[in-house]
Amino acid sequence: MSVDLRRLAAGPAVPVGAVVLALAVGGLLIAATGGDPIDLGGQIVDRVLLDYWGISDLLARMAPLLLAGIAVAIPLRAGLYNVGAEGQIYMGGLFATVVALRMPDDANALLAITAATLAGALGGALWAGIAGVLKARRGIDEVVTTLLMNYVALNLISYAASGPLKAPGAPYPYSPEVPDIVRLPLMMADTEAHIGLLVGLAVAVIARIALARTAWGFGVEVAGKAPGAAHYAGIAVGRTTIIAFALGGAAAGLAGAFEVIGLKHRLFAGFASGYGYDGLVVAFLAGGDPVWSMVAAAFMALLRTAVTTLKSAGLDATAVTIVQGLIVLFAASGLALQRHGAFDRLFARTRPAPTQPPASASGTASASGTVQP
Repeated sequence: MSVDLRRLAAGPAVPVGAVVLALAVGGLLIAATGGDPIDLGGQIVDRVLLDYWGISDLLARMAPLLLAGIAVAIPLRAGLYNVGAEGQIYMGGLFATVVALRMPDDANALLAITAATLAGALGGALWAGIAGVLKARRGIDEVVTTLLMNYVALNLISYAASGPLKAPGAPYPYSPEVPDIVRLPLMMADTEAHIGLLVGLAVAVIARIALARTAWGFGVEVAGKAPGAAHYAGIAVGRTTIIAFALGGAAAGLAGAFEVIGLKHRLFAGFASGYGYDGLVVAFLAGGDPVWSMVAAAFMALLRTAVTTLKSAGLDATAVTIVQGLIVLFAASGLALQRHGAFDRLFARTRPAPTQPPASASGTASASGTVQP
């Protein structure tokens, strides 16, 4: 049975290879500095995967990572790089906080949570939609706009938390706590693992179906892989760009809303620091597939939880941080090589030359194997 190396390189080989390389290099570095990588792995398994509190921390961190990964993955399928999931998370948290703090005490809990959640999604969608409009109407590079908008969003949160939304008499810039009726129910008792993860899993499945089984998803794929052909086929590439950004931003906005009403229960600067940038890694490891983002988000959540757990136990977590950095480095390098066709050229060189020209190219092959003009 032959293996199509070119197709394998375009699929899971690059992200899996990035993780394996990161773990191997990280293990060698730990061993070179006198550490024991196997013992470190055992500590992570014991303290995170086999511990009630460790599992709950992992699930709590997986929710924003998964949604941030989807926020990057959807535009990525349209050939767009959304580097602004960080800012879209902040804006989602801001919109959700504004709605949650104005909810009457006798409001229905389900309706209150739904309203705050939808407000968060709207905030992220509007923020990302700005970059989408600038890209579609003016051709402005989306990497630059989304990256710069992260800083604008962070400063807006700082202003809101220290000004209009600041809790009365608070010594630091943060908002009042959101009412109990707006807080997300927990998946595990007395922990921080809330049901936002279940919503994130549902969003991943819906996004995958929309991309794979609908006419809109087909348009996104064509616009991402061949914009010229998309124009020729009558696909509105500009509108597809705006919608892809808005949907990605809505996913990030959900992450921000869940961080506020599910975990932090108040708004303050940096309440979801780094999740948006880690979402880039999740999306790249998943190859832009929302469903595979579940696996990538779980892995990144494991590393994040391992760092926190090892530090709280008084152990050195530097090695895990190094592995995180190596994964980013190798995943980005693999993606860059993949995008520039390096693997295609490599496998084209290693492919054996055809021993006989195709019959259709030069004539009709006879029964004896000779080619008749």
